[in-house]
Amino acid sequence: MKSSLSRIVALVKKDLLLEWRQRHALFGILLYVFSTVFVINLMVGQPEERIWNALFWVVQLFVCVNAVAKSFLQENRGRLLYYYSLVHPRYFITAKLIYNLLLMTVMSLVSYVCCIIFLGNPLIHPLYFLGVVVLGGVSLSLLFTMLAAIAAQASQNAALMAIMGFPLIMPVLMLLANISRSAFIPVVQPGLPGMFLLLGGMDVLVIALALILFPYLWKE
Repeated sequence: MKSSLSRIVALVKKDLLLEWRQRHALFGILLYVFSTVFVINLMVGQPEERIWNALFWVVQLFVCVNAVAKSFLQENRGRLLYYYSLVHPRYFITAKLIYNLLLMTVMSLVSYVCCIIFLGNPLIHPLYFLGVVVLGGVSLSLLFTMLAAIAAQASQNAALMAIMGFPLIMPVLMLLANISRSAFIPVVQPGLPGMFLLLGGMDVLVIALALILFPYLWKE
């Protein structure tokens, strides 16, 4: 158990080190977040609550696609073969899930701050919304990590990830939008605990599928 954990931690540290060495890509994503929210401000100013909520999650979707996709697509086949000879595939995919979760959490917080600055603050419960933002970043990162892993085995085809992700991400986005709506109203939204359980169940399902399917994908 300790050996498994140390290998996962080593892989996460490796991804963090590579990210810092290629920090131009990270800064590019941060610039993308800033410029996207700024352009939205120029076009619609400070929108009403429902529009603000919808725009935020659309920004989150595209930020996640740009941030998570490169985690697998930047790995060439020779490097993947080298990793395959060193660690078990489950350790590798677990490290990728953890790394992308951390990365998307940071990006979610940046998106949250940018939207507050440029689009106004219509939130009645900002701490609640911040918690939903973090949970949403986790859900999006888990799902797109699994999709990026599949796309990486299909000749590094990023378009495949977008095609597969569209029907899968829509229920997650709708669920996140419904959950976060409670941050804009003063009363408790009915059915909220059930929606949180559903979101958590989807995250657990994605993790389970990644751990089960990825070893078979990597053999190819």
